[in-house]
Amino acid sequence: MTGPRAARIDEVLELFDRWGRENYDEDLSQLDHALQTAALARAAGATDAMVAAALLHDVGHLLDLADPIGEAGPGSGEPDDLRHEARGAAWLSGLFGTEVTAPIALHVRAKRYRVAVEPGYAATLSAGSTASLARQGGPLSVVEVQSFEANPRWQDAVALRTWDDQGKVEGLEVDDLESYRRLLIDQSR
Repeated sequence: MTGPRAARIDEVLELFDRWGRENYDEDLSQLDHALQTAALARAAGATDAMVAAALLHDVGHLLDLADPIGEAGPGSGEPDDLRHEARGAAWLSGLFGTEVTAPIALHVRAKRYRVAVEPGYAATLSAGSTASLARQGGPLSVVEVQSFEANPRWQDAVALRTWDDQGKVEGLEVDDLESYRRLLIDQSR
């Protein structure tokens, strides 16, 4: 995927400031979901790179809101998979290395992986994640599972997916976005 890349941490924070209050397919805002996912990563003792990935994992949704791709996009009513994980990881690659961007790029595939290999996992998904799973291709095939497990960042992606799934609690109080500025600066190139 080619296109513009983020050049400054402030650009990332401004994207959240402008579009983070929007909902996508959950009851929470984009920002609340991002902050909860990052808080869960921190609570689990994740590396700073993984906390950054948790915070930024759905930045592709914000990019889709800021600049929809094609005719089918947010608000169009069309059930389209816009590949937010790829768009977000590519945009963030201007600032961060693969320790941050690879789990982001793989977090949708990690959902598809978990549905394929963990009995009962699909039943734990939120309504929004269940709906998007169908658009994203459903469970991975046996060959796709093997390919996913061959990626050196697959376990990071599965951990991110766990926090992503859990970071959907309405009204949960967590640290604000500004509290992550230093961590993002330290993780950037």
